[in-house]
Amino acid sequence: MVLLVLGSGEVGSLYVTMGNCLYKGDPSLYTVPSNVKAESPKVQSPSSVKEEEEKERSKLPSNPDEVEDLRRDSTAYPLIAFTFDQLKTITENFRQDYVLGGGGFGRVYKGFIPEDLREGIQPLQVAVKVHAGDYSYQGHREWLAEVIFLGQLSHPNLVKLIGYCCEEDHRVLIYEFVARGSVETNLFLRGLLPLPWSIRMKIAFGAAKGLAFLHDAKEPVIFRDFKTSNILLDQEYNAKLSDFGLAKAGPVGDMSHVSTRIMGTYGYAAPEYIMTGHLTAMSDVYSFGVVLIELLTGRRPLDRSRPVREQMLADWALPLLTQKKKLLSIIDPRLDGDFPEKAAHKIAMLAYHCLSKNPKARPLMRDVVQSLDALQIPVEIAKYVNH
Repeated sequence: MVLLVLGSGEVGSLYVTMGNCLYKGDPSLYTVPSNVKAESPKVQSPSSVKEEEEKERSKLPSNPDEVEDLRRDSTAYPLIAFTFDQLKTITENFRQDYVLGGGGFGRVYKGFIPEDLREGIQPLQVAVKVHAGDYSYQGHREWLAEVIFLGQLSHPNLVKLIGYCCEEDHRVLIYEFVARGSVETNLFLRGLLPLPWSIRMKIAFGAAKGLAFLHDAKEPVIFRDFKTSNILLDQEYNAKLSDFGLAKAGPVGDMSHVSTRIMGTYGYAAPEYIMTGHLTAMSDVYSFGVVLIELLTGRRPLDRSRPVREQMLADWALPLLTQKKKLLSIIDPRLDGDFPEKAAHKIAMLAYHCLSKNPKARPLMRDVVQSLDALQIPVEIAKYVNH
C-alpha cells in the first residue's frame, strides 16, 4: 500500500511507505513542512535507525582533506575550501537582511568575497547555503552530493559551485549569485509583473538543456528533484538548475534503473517512481512536464484552494492538453492572450508526452531540447528589467 503524506504548504514533500499502512485515518493530519525532503526507509525502531545513521555518518568526510580525497576519485573541477570565519566575512556575520531564502536544509545568504579575503580568489558576489545545524546524516549526505556532482559538472544551465565549508559541524556551499532567484518566485509571487510568453519559453529551453546535459553525461546523472524552486534565473533569464542534494548517478551498462529510497516533492514525482522506487531519467522527464504545465497555466502543481478536481495540476490538465479549444481556456490569464496559439498547442503536446503514464513513451530530454529550440522567440529583456 502507498501512503502519501502531504506537506502543510501548497506543494508538500513526498513520503511513501511501501508495505503496511502506518496510519489508516486522514493522511493530511500527519504533515511535513513543504520544504522538507522526506524519505521512506525500512520500518525500523528509532534506536536501530539512529545506530545505522551514526555508522554511515562516520564514513562521510569530516574535513576538507577528506572531501578532496573523495573528489579525486572522479574528474573534478577546482573548488575552494572556505573556513567558517571566512564565511562570516563574506556574509557580514550572516546578517539577517542578507537572507535570500530557506527551507528544510537551512538558509541561503547573499554574500560578497572581498579582494583581500584570500590570495588567488577574485572579488565575487555569491550565495552561501548553510545547511541546518543538526548535522544529521541525511543533511550531510545531501550536502556531499552537491559537492560531488557540481564539483565535476560544468554547464551554462547548471548553477556554478564556487566552494564549500566542511569544518566541525558546519556544512556550507558557496555558489555563484544568480540575480533573479527561482522560477517559482518569478512565476507566482504577487506584485511581480507576469512573465511574458517569450521568457517562459526561454526558461523551459534552458532548463531542458540542463537536464539533457545531465542525462547524456559520460556518467549520467538523474536530478530527482526537478521543480520551479530548483531552477534559478540570472539577469538575462537564463535558467540554471540548482540543489543537487537528491541527485543520483544514473543506471549504466545493462541496468534499466536505479533502485533508491523514494524522495522528492509531491506533485512533481513520476507515478512509477512513487510506486516502485525505480529511478530513471524518465522520472526527470515527467517532472519537466509538470514544470511545462506550470509555465503554461500559471498554476502550482498542488493548490488546495482550488476545487478538488483541479488541485493536482498534472491530473487536471492532462486530458485538456490535447483539446485545442479547452487548452486556450487554461492558459495563464495573466498573459492576457499575448501568446502564439500554435506554439501553445505544441508546448501542450510536449507536456502531454512528458507526462505519459508509460515512462518508455516519454521523450528523451535531448529531443525535448530540439522541440523547444524551434519555439524560441527573441526576448527583449530591457522591457522587464524591473521585473
